[in-house]
Amino acid sequence: MSKKAFIFDLDGVIVDTAKYHYKAWKKLANDLGFDFTETQNELLKGVSRVRSLEILLEIGNVSLPEGEKTKIMQDKNEHYLQYITKMGQEEILEGMYKVLLYLKKNNIPFSLGSASKNARLILTQLDLIDLFDAIVDGNDVSKAKPDPEVFLIAAQKLNANPKDCIVIEDAIAGVEAANIAGMTSIGIGDKKALNAADINLDSTAELTIDMIKELIKN
Repeated sequence: MSKKAFIFDLDGVIVDTAKYHYKAWKKLANDLGFDFTETQNELLKGVSRVRSLEILLEIGNVSLPEGEKTKIMQDKNEHYLQYITKMGQEEILEGMYKVLLYLKKNNIPFSLGSASKNARLILTQLDLIDLFDAIVDGNDVSKAKPDPEVFLIAAQKLNANPKDCIVIEDAIAGVEAANIAGMTSIGIGDKKALNAADINLDSTAELTIDMIKELIKN
């Protein structure tokens, strides 16, 4: 039987940092003189920082010179970092710590596969960084999901065949990337939005040890 390997997205799968991104963008919008709602924030999910700023400025009907945009993106990241450096283990999403420990104890390889450039910092804050066999984040890739690059690099680092990899994702682009890579995709969250996933779960609480055992067996 070929050895299974797991690849986890970070945001929305291991921890919810989306709320901190929202707070940082909202502060930026307020500083520029307009409001930014949680509903509008949905437009920024899974989108690059540059495009996120463009969307934000469109919402506020604000135009800025390029140099100013660069500075503002740096400011946004500074605000975001201030929030995440206060994070602790209590922010790990339900059931995920148990799952990672189970995989570790049973020598089942697993990697992070995230677009975040702050992934290592976040995993350090959560005291999880030493559990992972490999980490692939925004600093290691040149193409964003739905390009499968991040997951293919992770499979390579785990010495795993892509068809034996199981990807846990919460974003449409992430599920698409896993499918393109020929991996098994598990979508966490809105089943309608993530209907391309091989398996759909409402939340991380449904990713139980029993389910992990089943996935390894099959």
